[in-house]
Amino acid sequence: MSALRSFRHDVSSSVVVFLIAIPLSLSIAAASGAPLLAGLIAAVVGGIVAGALSGAPLQVSGPAAGLTVIVAGTIAEFGFAGTAAIVTVAGLLQILLGITRLGRAALALSPTVVHGMLAGIGLVIALSQVHVALGGAPQSSAWANLRDLPGQVADYHSVSVLLGALTMTLLLVWSRLVKTTMLPATLVAVVVATVVATATGADVERVDLPANPLSAITFARWPDAPLWEVLPAVLTIALVASVESLLSAVAVDRMHHGPRANLDRELIAQGTANAVSGTLGGLPVTGVIVRSSANVAAGARTRASAILHGVWIAGFVMAGAVLLEMIPMAALAAVLVVVGVRLVSLAQIRTYARHRELPIYVVTAVGVAATDLLIGVGLGMATAVLFMLWRLARCEIHVTEPTSGAWLVSITGTLAFVASGRLTRRLAALPPGQHVELELHLDYLDHGAYETIRDWQASYTRAGGDVHVNEVHGSWLHRAGTDGLGTGKCTSPCATRGRRPPDARVLPPPRSTPIP
Repeated sequence: MSALRSFRHDVSSSVVVFLIAIPLSLSIAAASGAPLLAGLIAAVVGGIVAGALSGAPLQVSGPAAGLTVIVAGTIAEFGFAGTAAIVTVAGLLQILLGITRLGRAALALSPTVVHGMLAGIGLVIALSQVHVALGGAPQSSAWANLRDLPGQVADYHSVSVLLGALTMTLLLVWSRLVKTTMLPATLVAVVVATVVATATGADVERVDLPANPLSAITFARWPDAPLWEVLPAVLTIALVASVESLLSAVAVDRMHHGPRANLDRELIAQGTANAVSGTLGGLPVTGVIVRSSANVAAGARTRASAILHGVWIAGFVMAGAVLLEMIPMAALAAVLVVVGVRLVSLAQIRTYARHRELPIYVVTAVGVAATDLLIGVGLGMATAVLFMLWRLARCEIHVTEPTSGAWLVSITGTLAFVASGRLTRRLAALPPGQHVELELHLDYLDHGAYETIRDWQASYTRAGGDVHVNEVHGSWLHRAGTDGLGTGKCTSPCATRGRRPPDARVLPPPRSTPIP
């Protein structure tokens, strides 16, 4: 009985995901410059093949907006048949990565860089598809799309604009008006725009599918280009598809209480799906968080939901292509404008701002949008490394003026020679002849900084002052070769064989702001 109940949940969930997948697959194929059928093939293969083999049972796979820019560039360079062959080889590479258990290694890439990459791709998608929504054609780069946007607005096609605006409005407000998962906003928006366009007899560009889909499949054919030109495209598609799928699988794990994802198996499943999709002339496949979250929210229990959604798409393409050909391209472009804008997540921007990682996010996003994906990601990773090195060499110096008793100087972090000048200035600013508590919360102390502390204390005590050094974390001063500095005391765990002496006093954290 429980198995039957689970299957009923899976059937209803598969219908919801199917209704979302159809317009998204068509939109992504159109934005990639691929045959529209290629997006539907990828959706079918992603559902059936990746769903059957998946290491994340509730994840739903298909063509993803995050690969749109990459695929568009690859098609422009190698043609669609050549791109399909590249997708096939990228899938085989993913299988190899999964077999060698490197699935989790893909997660070593900074999430800030990954989300910045997706934000950059979202900007490129939105800037290109807004031209289509206005009745025009996208340009070859984000900068060209942005430059020509005012002219496109001035030369807009009113019917396309109205259909696009109607689609976007419904996408943004539907979920707030109707609390049901059985009528997804994407489906409602596209259906309403299609009905309006058909009822008014609007002369707009519409979806164009072959009369016999099976006979129109473009099978993979190795591009007529040197291997060294093809290899970067293979690696890019394989790595980006892998990272996006694994991040999606991890995110889906947080949405349910069922079995946790096996990331290596998931990578093998994604690679197999890409090998099959590319061979059959489909777009690259990844785990898609939009479909996956809808699948979980609709109550899916097993992998049967993902598989069934692929079956429904295949059946609908074979039997209902006439209905798909009624959809205005402006409506599909409007869907992708909203999808692209949503890839720039305000919640993520706030999170990275709190963690002081926003520059990494911005550099990656702008780099991807302004140049290309590889350069943008490279710039983001370089920025992330620089931030990491800066944090490793960073220390905070707090000085608290006493109301009575001693001055408190608290140094936290990594104290290296590069901070010696700043440390010297802060210590020199202390009034002479006072009692000073120097409290160290250090991860590392190099010899140059040690000499700075030692020289300052020697001169300060000679001038009549008194310094007490307390190492709260570690015993760096003791390791530097002394149990005391000048005439003051040094209290460290190592100096007392790991026990804090009775007279050592751990002072509370200072209530002051860091001195820059």
